[in-house]
Formats: sequence, structure tokens, C-alpha cells
Amino acid sequence: MDEGPIQPLRGVRVLELGNYIAAPTAGRLLADFGAEVIKVERPGTGDELRGWRLYSGSTSMLYRTINRGKKSITLDLRSPEGRDAALDLVRHCDVLLENFRPGTLEKWGLGPEVLDAANPELVIVRVSAFGQTGPLAQRPGFAAVAEAVGGLRELVGDPDRPPSRVGVSIGDSIAGLYAGFGAVMGLFQREARRGGTTGAPALSERVVDVALNEAILSMMESLVPDHLAHGVNRTRSGGRMEGIAPSNAYPCADGTSVIIAGNADAIFRRLTAVIGRPGLAEDPDLATNAGRWAQRDRLDDAIGAWTGSLPRAEVLAALDAAGVPAGPVYTAADIVVDEQYRARNMIQYLPVDTGDGEPREVGFPGIVPVIGDASLPVRSVGPDLGEHTAEVLGELLGMDEEAITRASGVRE
Repeated sequence: MDEGPIQPLRGVRVLELGNYIAAPTAGRLLADFGAEVIKVERPGTGDELRGWRLYSGSTSMLYRTINRGKKSITLDLRSPEGRDAALDLVRHCDVLLENFRPGTLEKWGLGPEVLDAANPELVIVRVSAFGQTGPLAQRPGFAAVAEAVGGLRELVGDPDRPPSRVGVSIGDSIAGLYAGFGAVMGLFQREARRGGTTGAPALSERVVDVALNEAILSMMESLVPDHLAHGVNRTRSGGRMEGIAPSNAYPCADGTSVIIAGNADAIFRRLTAVIGRPGLAEDPDLATNAGRWAQRDRLDDAIGAWTGSLPRAEVLAALDAAGVPAGPVYTAADIVVDEQYRARNMIQYLPVDTGDGEPREVGFPGIVPVIGDASLPVRSVGPDLGEHTAEVLGELLGMDEEAITRASGVRE
């Protein structure tokens, strides 16, 4: 019997108190795989992400993407009624996500001890700039700061100018991945303890503390060990990866670019044959990756001269035939027509209000990782502000219309 889409987290209920990208990314991941995620937003304005990159209408596609599959309710957490409603919801939830500055939940009377008293099995996931402890815990900070402090910014861009930034909030997204992983770990530990003699995990074991700067640091590979072991301070190297050559972006004759990764020894020999420079492979100074890195400018000039003489399609066809890893530098327009993405259901079209008066079918990224042979279906785009307030507070908590109005902070 077909039970519908695969939903490994079906039955898990999550209360999301976060704004912007980090905690909401964790909520999105949990919702993608079947969790019921109730997103609490401020009355009137909601999550500020609704207005980021807003080209028309009242809700951005960024918000619709990050908050897909969720329910939106409004609560005034600064009011006694809103706080009480949040605590009532906690009693019905498995996970709480938040990414306020440390101390904010405590100020509202919703600190971990209070949440634990309401639900001794609740997994509490906290995301902040620098974590809940330490001398910088109270300092505010967005992902831009965390990317700098975590070591990433120093490696992004060209060495003759200040550091660049990647074009997405990568620090927030990485922290969101860790927060989602932490939530699932907490749930796994809770289930493993059930029925045993040790009882439910202690509160200290159920609080997951994700710091943006530490999330970035954890992705920096051997940056710190290389410094401590060898005195190396890595710096920016443009489109290259330090110590790996040839690997870069190369322009083509039609104004596009390709990425070529020919740094493995056998692949390098095949690459030199494709570009008509077999003598490079015979040069003993280029026999190893270390030697090739030392002469990276020479190699990039040779490869760029070849790619610059041909259109992108011919460059990629020749490299593919030779077994050299390469790919086009895609824009959004390229992605939405790509056969590989289409085959794995990675662009999914859903109706959404774009501000033009009538809903339109808009493509959104699919769900990662794939279970089966293609992306699971996205259940819904990010909701309108407060779209599910009456449903959640009325059906789950049994509140009447007057009580909902007081708690939600929405006045007629």
C-alpha cells in the first residue's frame, strides 16, 4: 500500500522561534523530511526575512524558500498571554529552535529551565553568533562577522584587495545544518534512552549550542593545524585552491566560463593532451601537484589560451570525452533548464503569490539529500504571516477566538 511521500520525521513537532536564516534553515531541513514545524513570528512585521530581496508583493522568495513546509503563527512573546501560549505549545513539541541573542529567551521567561519544567523531554537548539558561553557570548553578530572570525573571509577573493564574500549567507546556512543535525541527535538520544534504566537525558544533554563562528571554523579543513604544525598562514588565492593545481575558472570564446579541475596526476596528463600541450605532462617539474602549484600561473595561461579559443560547449565536450572533471559556471537561468537537475526533481514548481495579483508557478530548489532516486516533493512554500495561527492555537491548544487574539498580538 502506497503511504505517500517518504517522511522520516513524521510525528516530530518543532517550535521555531528564530528569525533570518540560521535557525529557520534548521527548521526547513526538519520540515523537508516530514516534521511539523510551527514558526512563531512577531505580530505585524513577522520574520524580517520577508522583506529581504523583496522585488514585489509583501513576502520575498527568500522567505518562501527558507520557510517552506512550515506553519506560521503570530505570538507576542513579550506579553504574558503570548509567553503562556508558547509554553503551552512547548508541552506538545519535541524540539525548540531559536536564534536570538543569548539571554533573550531568559528575559522573556522562556529560558531552558522554564522550558524543561514544561517539557522534560524537549530538545532545545540554540543558535547565536558566538555561543551561549564565553567572553563574546553577549556580542551581537550576523553571519558576515562569523565568516570573518571563523577564518573563511581571509581565504575568499584575490590577494591584492580586501576579502570578498560568497553571494549567499553561507555562515547562517552552515550553522543551520549543524542545528538540524543537533536536533536529530537530540531526538535520537531521547529515543535511545526511553525504556532504559537511566531515564530521559538531563537538560544539559538536551541543549544544543550552535555558534556561527564555530560552524564556520569547523569547515576550515586544516587551516589551524597547518598553522600550528608548520607556521603556515593561508591567504586568498582568487579562483584557485591553495596547494592544488591546475584548478580554476577559465574564460571561453563565447563570454562564458568553465571550471576545470585537472590537479590529479593522471587527470593532468589527460588535460595536457586535450589542450594540445602534451609537453607539459613530460616536464619533471610538473610531475607532482606541489610542482604544478609552484608553476600555477604558467599552467593557467596555457589552459586559458585553449578555452579562450573555443565556445563553452566544445570545451566541455572535449574535456568530458577525455575524462577531465569540468563544468559550466551556471546562472539561475542555466540551472532551471539543466537536464541533471530535472532528472532528480531538483527544481520543483509550486504556486506562490509573487505580488502580481494572481498566484504563479515558481520553481524552488528540491530537497537534499535524495532518498530514493529523486528529490522528495516540497510540501508547500513559506507561509503567509500568521496563516496558521487560528489552526494551531485553536486546534492544538483549544484556545477560543478572544484568547487567540490576546496571545497573537494581532488586533482588528
